Amino acid sequence: MTYRGITAGEVTFRGDHDDEVQAYLAQPVGDDPVGGVIVLHHMPGWDEGSVEIARKFAHHGYNAICPNLFDRFGKGEPDEVAAVARAQGGKPDDETVGDAAGAAAYLRGLPNSNGKVGIIGFCSGGRQVVLVASRLDNLDAAVDCWGGRVIADADQLTEAHPVSPIDLTSDLAAPLLGIFGNDDQSPTPEQVDQHEAALKEHGKTYEFHRYDGAGHGFFAVNRPGYRPEQATAAWGEVFKWYGKYLAS
Repeated sequence: MTYRGITAGEVTFRGDHDDEVQAYLAQPVGDDPVGGVIVLHHMPGWDEGSVEIARKFAHHGYNAICPNLFDRFGKGEPDEVAAVARAQGGKPDDETVGDAAGAAAYLRGLPNSNGKVGIIGFCSGGRQVVLVASRLDNLDAAVDCWGGRVIADADQLTEAHPVSPIDLTSDLAAPLLGIFGNDDQSPTPEQVDQHEAALKEHGKTYEFHRYDGAGHGFFAVNRPGYRPEQATAAWGEVFKWYGKYLAS
């Protein structure tokens, strides 16, 4: 079902350590009970494209919240704040998990919530999806869009990012959909193969969809790497996935 009427705007919720976290909330207009989606933005930050994705989910009948993952790094234009975040080693994984838990609670507390919550992330947000869905046990569906460093070498681990999310596969608690371009180099097709093998080994519920002629970030309509045919097909898989696991 699609909704022509949506409401959208900035909100705050209680995240990690009960911190107040800035976020963008989009909702379909109406009294129907609906599922919720947490949108984790990419490394360029809490930008226009990220909040547009939240509105897209509202149009398709979901409450969607897009937390500003870099809120604690300061205020300013998204690319400026993202640069500060990168310079300081990025958002700590524990903080991401705490913020995601707070966002899920916020969505479940909305009057029109049906109690089900999924998560989706892009680029660094895709990595965070795998992390969060392996650390929290109360998410109903997860979508990783070309998450880089799901598989990380020892020299890529840091104080902020001390774990390679693939090592948490045995703890993955939500059905996982993966969206990947076969021309991507982060993750590479070989890394996607490795991740899929780990999911199979641990008997996890998952689907991976890979697209020829598409590289990193191929959903981004304002970037040269946008691939409309592949993006349209992949968005169809996302909505099928959430229709299966987040429906009332």
